[in-house]
Amino acid sequence: MNVPKYLIPHLRTDHAGETGAVYIYKGILFASKNYDIIKFAKKHLKTEQSHLDKINNVLPDSQKSSLLIIWKIFGFLTGFVPALFGTNFIYATIYYVESFVEIHYKNQIFLLSNNKSNREIKKLLCSLNHDEVNHKNEALSKFDQSNPLIRLWGKIVMFGSKVAVYISYKI
Repeated sequence: MNVPKYLIPHLRTDHAGETGAVYIYKGILFASKNYDIIKFAKKHLKTEQSHLDKINNVLPDSQKSSLLIIWKIFGFLTGFVPALFGTNFIYATIYYVESFVEIHYKNQIFLLSNNKSNREIKKLLCSLNHDEVNHKNEALSKFDQSNPLIRLWGKIVMFGSKVAVYISYKI
């Protein structure tokens, strides 16, 4: 798949984000002993690894973020820290991360909406977004949204996601 130059920074953010997502689930699996969480995390880790593999096949190595080690560390911590606080925080983390990712992918899909030459990339992003929305919806049904600490954590997670996209767009 030939990637137009103007899409490279966007795909770099996707690659950084999918890398972070893989490590979120690794962080959860490292810290959690809860059977349901482990099952949830293994299932979603498999999907996120598949997403990362697909982006790896599209984005040239020379265009990937130079900060992958940072995205791995922050991803791991984004899974590990809430796992220390229990299932509510884990599911909330996934919900807030995926809510951000849904908007992120929709913006990229919109960017490609009138460009027929990038049909394959648009199809890929639509597929990835579909999975992320499913992850978001699954997590939403499993945590207490009324908890003010969880809402605060959600704001932190979404802010961190915005910062990561901003940086990975450039580096």
